[in-house]
Amino acid sequence: MPKLIVSIDGVVIKEVQLTKDRTTLGRRPYNDIVIDNLAVSGEHAVVLMVGHEVHLEDLNSTNGTYINGKAARKQILQNNDLVEVGKYKLKFINEAAETGFEKTTMARPGMLGPPHTGSGNLNRRATDHSSAMPLAGTETITLSHAAIKVLTGAAAGREVTLTKVVTTLGKPGVAVAAITRRPHGYVVGHVEGAELPTLNATPIGATPVALKHGDVLQLAGTQMQFIQP
Repeated sequence: MPKLIVSIDGVVIKEVQLTKDRTTLGRRPYNDIVIDNLAVSGEHAVVLMVGHEVHLEDLNSTNGTYINGKAARKQILQNNDLVEVGKYKLKFINEAAETGFEKTTMARPGMLGPPHTGSGNLNRRATDHSSAMPLAGTETITLSHAAIKVLTGAAAGREVTLTKVVTTLGKPGVAVAAITRRPHGYVVGHVEGAELPTLNATPIGATPVALKHGDVLQLAGTQMQFIQP
């Protein structure tokens, strides 16, 4: 299923599965993808599902929509295309488009070489796959779900389990941070707002910072503790 991965300054904010025929994008809260940024128009762009194709159309936005660095009015999206809206980037992923059809190579005369007259080589080639060395395995690390415990304010004592790949925290327009789950752990980064969050009393910016059990995050006047079993 095609999807858009929304990020700002390298920090992933959300992943949106494109399940509808029409998915709207803009600053106003009734859009399917809401981007609360002044550089984004109220109704900025729309993503249309047309058969097996995914089209992106700019809705006469003030600052325009860019695909792979070029201004676009209406364009068919390809896997890994990068859409830019204001300071936000939306990466289009449609793996089905890459794997849905097998690539076929047409054989021309002379490409296959002379025919084999013996069966020895042919049989050996047919069974070579079984004796091939296995590919080096990739280490898989299973992370237990971490949590954020609120330390101060009206919600003190409350724990929020980080079940999503990306969890956003804070107050829009004041300070917003995003905690992202990665294969080897969790990271936190500043997303928007004039007030920078702090991690263990040290200000953090857009560059993601690794989280450790017991770290104290202060955001929009509220202290929270990162807990990871």
